[in-house]
Amino acid sequence: MKSPVDKLLKKNRELIHSEMMKVNSHVQREEKNTDWIINTITLEGYDVPFRFKRKKGYRNLKGARVNLTYYAGMESVAGFDMEVMYVVRIKMA
Repeated sequence: MKSPVDKLLKKNRELIHSEMMKVNSHVQREEKNTDWIINTITLEGYDVPFRFKRKKGYRNLKGARVNLTYYAGMESVAGFDMEVMYVVRIKMA
């Protein structure tokens, strides 16, 4: 039987899965005019922010090891394009 991660990766070729990644920082903020909370994490060895949304606050992940499934994207910030990773699935390792 295939794991949920294997099913996601087979269905969406752009997805990337990483395991046992150490979180350096974790910031949560409310999205304007909605009830979503945007979580931004940075991982050890990566210069790119990883973002995901939730309806409720998420526990602080700083220093934790996580398994991530994500895809790359671009976001315009202050007039210049910046690479961002959008998290589809996150689990504590």
